[in-house]
Amino acid sequence: MVTLSRKFSITAIPNPSKLLQRHPQSTTTTHIFIPFSQLQQRKLFESHLISVLHGCTHLTQIKQVHAHILRKGLDQCCYVLTKLIRMLTKLDVPVHSYPRLVFHQVKYPNPFLWTALIRGYATQGPFSESVVLYNRMRSEGTGPVSFTFSALFKACGAVLDVGLGRQVHAQTILIGGFASDLYVGNTMIDMYVKCGFLECARKVFDEMSERDVVSWTELIVAYAKSGDMDSARELFSGLPVKDMVAWTAMVTGYAQNGRPREALDCFQRMQDSGVKTDEVTIVGVISACALLGVAKYANWVQDVAARYGFGPTENVVVGSALIDMYSKCGSVEEAYNIFEGMKERNVFSYSSMIVGFAMHGRAHAAMQLFHEMLKTEIRPNKVTFIGVLTACSHAGLVEQGRQLFATMEKCFGVAPSADHYACMVDLLGRAGRLEDALELIETMPMEPHGGVWGALLGACRIYGNPDIAQIAANHLFELEPNGIGNYILLSNIYASARRWDDVSRLRILMREKGFKKNPGCSWVESKEGVVHEFFAGDMNHPQSSEIKWALADLLDRLTAKGYQPNLGSVTYDLSDDEKKRILMNHSEKLALAYGLLSSDAGCTIKIMKNLRICEDCHAFMCSASQVMGREIVVRDNMRFHHFSDGACSCGNYW
Repeated sequence: MVTLSRKFSITAIPNPSKLLQRHPQSTTTTHIFIPFSQLQQRKLFESHLISVLHGCTHLTQIKQVHAHILRKGLDQCCYVLTKLIRMLTKLDVPVHSYPRLVFHQVKYPNPFLWTALIRGYATQGPFSESVVLYNRMRSEGTGPVSFTFSALFKACGAVLDVGLGRQVHAQTILIGGFASDLYVGNTMIDMYVKCGFLECARKVFDEMSERDVVSWTELIVAYAKSGDMDSARELFSGLPVKDMVAWTAMVTGYAQNGRPREALDCFQRMQDSGVKTDEVTIVGVISACALLGVAKYANWVQDVAARYGFGPTENVVVGSALIDMYSKCGSVEEAYNIFEGMKERNVFSYSSMIVGFAMHGRAHAAMQLFHEMLKTEIRPNKVTFIGVLTACSHAGLVEQGRQLFATMEKCFGVAPSADHYACMVDLLGRAGRLEDALELIETMPMEPHGGVWGALLGACRIYGNPDIAQIAANHLFELEPNGIGNYILLSNIYASARRWDDVSRLRILMREKGFKKNPGCSWVESKEGVVHEFFAGDMNHPQSSEIKWALADLLDRLTAKGYQPNLGSVTYDLSDDEKKRILMNHSEKLALAYGLLSSDAGCTIKIMKNLRICEDCHAFMCSASQVMGREIVVRDNMRFHHFSDGACSCGNYW
């Protein structure tokens, strides 16, 4: 961020009306009569020069045109020279050199020529020079035009200087004549949004006498990015003509804010309205389908993408998104089929596939693909290394992970970020090397974020280390004061260690803070493609009686094969019978029972869960896969578990 000195501010002019007067010297200019035909020819020639300048792609070409301008006596023609300066700045020619020299040769620059130079400094910097030029322009009696203010607003937004932006805003009011200027209003909204003053942007919008789709869409996107989809929807509803950009902003906004069903509903309404769809919209819809994790929607969106001409074979962006989606829907084989069929692959394609293999516990496939990628001209990026480090973590490949981490910057030019350190802490923590993980955190070259300490806290739960857990939790309480999950996890660690006083202390603290635990929720897709949701302990499903019976029957069969409930998965100080009752009402068990009722024998059952699967449910799914002869796939908030013939793809390492 650029910090400007206080001396750079907008100079107040006592009498703004003077800005409309001509330069004093211009009143003495001798007016020479020019025949109309010659004037026409001159205007045509100027237009031709503008066209030629517009097509220039190199500095040498511009210099040749400039020489022509000088030979034809147009060295004072602001119209042509404005275009010349704009093209120079477009080609990144430093403003203080060539463009500024051109400007200084003009005796009486008009507002557009001033603005071209101001815009150059606003774009290239130093931004302070554009403010100096603006003040000088005004002091010399030249009034600004709408493009002057738009250039200044864009620069204020770029350097996040809302203070100066407000001064420029005041100028538009002081000078007058710009309150109804659509272009000025839109760039003002953009400036306030970029500086993080959404309420000010909305006030400007509300006061605009004229708005276009850009005005509406800027605010819709801003609300979506801030997570306020209700305000975005309210604004979108009032938009008179909804174009593709506005619809796409809503679709992607819902997807990015974890509201996939509303994203799909919005896309359906977009289609019904006959609005054209582009790859950005399609990727937003694919993202929503990935969140749902349901095969019905996954297959549907791939057909939609192909229908609009964005099939994965030809379109690398859509192909990469589909790889990610199928992986998150539990179909890693289908994701790999997409990857294999792509004519063009980039780092995102490879990274999506590597991450997909990693989340499904197929560490060796992830590592093999990584090494295949290294044989191409495609270089790994930060996401690629998160994928391979995650694969190592989920498979317990500690030394392989440490070697990759040590060489990622030296060999590939990818500096480890806090996210990569979080992967390493997870890797060491899952392997039981909690002291090593803590030492790595303490030697990090940057401040650890919540993900780093969260990985350590999670490892402490696996290995029952309340002392290191307390260290991790203390940092998390500071970084994420409203993160209820951290309090619950520490409470569970204390409960496992039978430190009931500490459990009680934490629960009192949670009540004082007004925390409420997110209920466990699982969903499963029936063979008709309908998604059924189940919450822990909730028996309101229309087929609750059948589900309860099927679950009891399954429990009897598992018990006969040696299954015993893991009562340690209930961290409350309750009787054993009450703990068993709670465990049998976990949402993933209810979803499994419904899946068995609603699917054909031998079919794979795929369950999605919003929280981490507990140890008892993990053991339950392992046994059920063997007794029922079914493959059961569970996606929790950490990874995928593929249960088959009594074993899990994670090797009980999660």
